[in-house]
Amino acid sequence: MKKARRSFIPLAVLLVLVCSACAENPASAPPPTAPFTDYRYEKPGTVRKITPQDLPAPYATKSATNGPDIVARPKNAWPQAPDGFKVELYTADVQNPRNIVTAPNGDFFVAETHGGDIKIFRGVTPDGKPQQQKVFASGLTEPYGIAFYPPGPNPQYIYIGDTDAVLRFPYHNGDLKAAGKPEHLVNLPSGGNHSTRDLVFSPDGKHLFVGVGSASNADDPDTHPAEKFRADILVMNPDGSGVHIYAYGIRNAGGGLAIDPKTGELWCSTNERDQLGDNLVPDYITHVQEGGFYGWPYYYIGGNPDPRLKGKHPELKTTVIVPDVLLQPHNASLEMTFYEGTQFPAEYAGDIFSSQHGSWNRNPRAGYEVIRVPLHQTGHASGEYEDFLTGFVLPNGNVWGRPVGVTVAPDGSLLVTDDGSNSIWRVSYPGK
Repeated sequence: MKKARRSFIPLAVLLVLVCSACAENPASAPPPTAPFTDYRYEKPGTVRKITPQDLPAPYATKSATNGPDIVARPKNAWPQAPDGFKVELYTADVQNPRNIVTAPNGDFFVAETHGGDIKIFRGVTPDGKPQQQKVFASGLTEPYGIAFYPPGPNPQYIYIGDTDAVLRFPYHNGDLKAAGKPEHLVNLPSGGNHSTRDLVFSPDGKHLFVGVGSASNADDPDTHPAEKFRADILVMNPDGSGVHIYAYGIRNAGGGLAIDPKTGELWCSTNERDQLGDNLVPDYITHVQEGGFYGWPYYYIGGNPDPRLKGKHPELKTTVIVPDVLLQPHNASLEMTFYEGTQFPAEYAGDIFSSQHGSWNRNPRAGYEVIRVPLHQTGHASGEYEDFLTGFVLPNGNVWGRPVGVTVAPDGSLLVTDDGSNSIWRVSYPGK
């Protein structure tokens, strides 16, 4: 009697089949290997820490194409926060809400990027809704960054980081409508990837920092002129003069810049590169050193060479700064803010909150949350971060919400923009 012949599936083919099955049914995917995670295991209060020693080799897994197809929020779906916190829908009367900034008088300025508008929301009613809302300015290209000048309680201008320029409008506390067309201060490189241009003033008001993301994933600036003055943080005078590079090799800090009110240091939230596998390269949050080089595109997280540009610029390898806090790869880390309120428990004082817009180059997907970075009341991060606001992805992997902006309200609550459900969420702490 002849023995039945066994048929063997090559390992590479098997992995493709498994990955395809995971994309169709994320619940069937194996659990992630710590310290990496995905949306199925994100839970408010969970503390995470990734170190450079945890990073896999490039291409350890196949590069995924797993972008979200946004679905309507089911009635039983709601953002989840740690015990003792309350989450309310502040407003759903927004279109593509991105960056949100609290003005010195307490108004909330929101960039509706795709519509070209800057909208104002004023106050919070007893049931958690806006008391008033107005369109401050319209007809912009793709506005994102918002900053008030001079810093302090009595601004004279509001600055806007449009995708191709830095603009400013005259502004005084309480203005609900721009007095006229904006003043054009300086052109910014535009086109390609990464259209957001966040901006923030130094505490003394002498310098304006502007984050400009790369035009690509990992194009070599030596051979791609479109990358000039990109993947940088630029700095200039308030009138737009004296533009130069403050720090470089930062693939995309255009989504999140902030000044630590305690130390005066500049910090950034960064989208790192894609297409090296599920767990490369970690996004990050870090304080920014003047003149510092953070690796893009030749190296990442220290002197790890990008295999697509291996051998390029060996003289830079030992100069790459390792960021303070490594986040899940492909999280798409965007706006960040320092918590200066007093409503939350005392241990939150001075900590960072940052919106994670969510992955497209990971399987299963990750991000789609707001995280907290503890600074331990010292102004210094120790590498950990914590899931804070989750629940924007359904168990089947469908996405209904994508956090973008985050700001602290005068009463100490937190407002979070969500361009997936076109909403702004309010997180308060009534206590346990």
